[in-house]
Amino acid sequence: MTSTEKSPLISNHGNQDAVASKRLKSPVGPNQSEDDERSSLGDVEADAQRLEDKNKSLYSKFKEHIPGSNLSGVSGSSVGNNIAGGDSKRRKPFHYSSVPTYVTDDGKIEHAVDDKTAATFNRYRYYSRLAGSPSQSDNTLDIPDHVLPPFLLSVELPFKDKEGKQGSIITIFSIWNTMMGTSLLSMPWAIQQAGFVMGLVLLIGMAGLTLYTCYRVVQSVDKLESGGKLVEFSDVCRAYLGRWGEFTAILFSLSALMGAMIVYWVLMSNFMYSSVSFIYGHVAGIPDAENASALICAIHKNSTDQFHENIMTDLTDETETMFDRVWSKTHTVPLFLCLLILPLVNFKSPTFFTKFNALGTLSVMFLIVFVCVQAAQFGGFHLDFENEESVHYAALFSGRFPTLSGILALGYFIHMCISSILRTQIHPENNGRDMTIAYILVAATYTFVGALFYATFPLQKDCLADNLLDNFPHGNVLAFTARLFLLFQMVTLFPLLVFIFRIQCLDPLFGHAYPSWKHVLGLNFILMTVAVLFAVFLPQIGTIIRFSGAFCGLAYVFTLPCVVYMLELKQQNKLTWPIIIIHSCIIGLGVANFAAQFVLLAI
Repeated sequence: MTSTEKSPLISNHGNQDAVASKRLKSPVGPNQSEDDERSSLGDVEADAQRLEDKNKSLYSKFKEHIPGSNLSGVSGSSVGNNIAGGDSKRRKPFHYSSVPTYVTDDGKIEHAVDDKTAATFNRYRYYSRLAGSPSQSDNTLDIPDHVLPPFLLSVELPFKDKEGKQGSIITIFSIWNTMMGTSLLSMPWAIQQAGFVMGLVLLIGMAGLTLYTCYRVVQSVDKLESGGKLVEFSDVCRAYLGRWGEFTAILFSLSALMGAMIVYWVLMSNFMYSSVSFIYGHVAGIPDAENASALICAIHKNSTDQFHENIMTDLTDETETMFDRVWSKTHTVPLFLCLLILPLVNFKSPTFFTKFNALGTLSVMFLIVFVCVQAAQFGGFHLDFENEESVHYAALFSGRFPTLSGILALGYFIHMCISSILRTQIHPENNGRDMTIAYILVAATYTFVGALFYATFPLQKDCLADNLLDNFPHGNVLAFTARLFLLFQMVTLFPLLVFIFRIQCLDPLFGHAYPSWKHVLGLNFILMTVAVLFAVFLPQIGTIIRFSGAFCGLAYVFTLPCVVYMLELKQQNKLTWPIIIIHSCIIGLGVANFAAQFVLLAI
């Protein structure tokens, strides 16, 4: 047998002959003759061939019970194609309990497949065993419900290969697209709350800090996935901290999703109200009460006083039309929105809505263009850092800077789904670089939109609204287009948020993401009720975002990644005092950020 010829080496697992196993493992003694060595190698080759014929027979029998020929991995995946499309000698039955290996005549053992294929082998066996016989279940190859599929978050760009893998370009823009959300609309107001210079410092500093903790999440997940399992960060917390660690991670991830859904509902109510008012005014021929090119000063009041003021206005305004009474931004529109959203959130699968993922990128691009056009129309920069009596006075620092840090804790939050995005990366060794580039792009986008709109805003800086579109009247055509665009995007993304919330909530409780239509309908009713109550009584997205971001960031951004990393180092006997001090300070920053949000209520 030449040096390039190989014979299968079967381990002590699965269907095998005991004598053949001993012969495979017995080395050639130093005193054996050359004829004895040839005879021994011949016996090994004969035994291996006999075992391989038996495996082929098992494979043929199993193939009759399973439709399709791709039995080596997930149907249609790159791993399955590699095995199924290769030499038939390398195909193994589903219950084959070890990774195929080969031995050369010089005694070297070589693996026939890579680690990813081996992981798919083991994962297929695991879920096949759980499901029982193939005739009892049709979801044998399903991954766990709580592991988010990458297609929920990936941006469909023409850069994917035929095997479903994604390169660095799609990875970067998927991360950027996922983080770009409602926080962008609040950036000018948040910078005004923090002060111009302090705002820029926080935008850069929080980006670096959240990037580091996000990288720690990716590293911990990759280490646990090296055994062939598909896991999320909540599984990592369970491995190191026990059940309470897993439930803590799930609780705070649900809080982030809940906060995002509340903000989406407030904005959808806002955009629907403004869009329908614009259309009704043009169809009915009602002249605009405000100049379409004018700006609105939105100085925030106490939410309770503002709500009671709206009630009194509705009761005392005799000039109010029937349309105004029926179509109220805070009283009726949030309820009308239920008629549109309720049928969408009850879908069992959100696959249809993932087709609109690219709308996030388009809406952000349009918003950037909108801000640039408005900045040009504002007539340059309006900043005065010295004269506090000036209309254009801009403070460099402000004691309300925790407002921005709370918003950025949610604006830079992607820790919950980063593993799903990176799981289909062609070159996983570039994950750190791609994450860094994505965070730089996110920070640059936040800074550009926030700083440009803030610096060019011609009115008093206190007039900035926590939703920059609220500074424009209904009759502004560009603002109407932006609202309509964002409304359609949020209507398609809201069911995805509900779906992710559902699998994160119901799967740990009932062992299934869709236990029954009663469970799903009840959960959806609770979520929409909470969202409607906020849209009616507290329609201030800036306040909602900063509290939600500070709360979920306390655990998922600042605490859990650092604690898990220190426990990993402790197990490896590499934990040092400088590492403990640095990561304890990061945890302390998260606690201080959350506590500061309540302090601001008293200022």
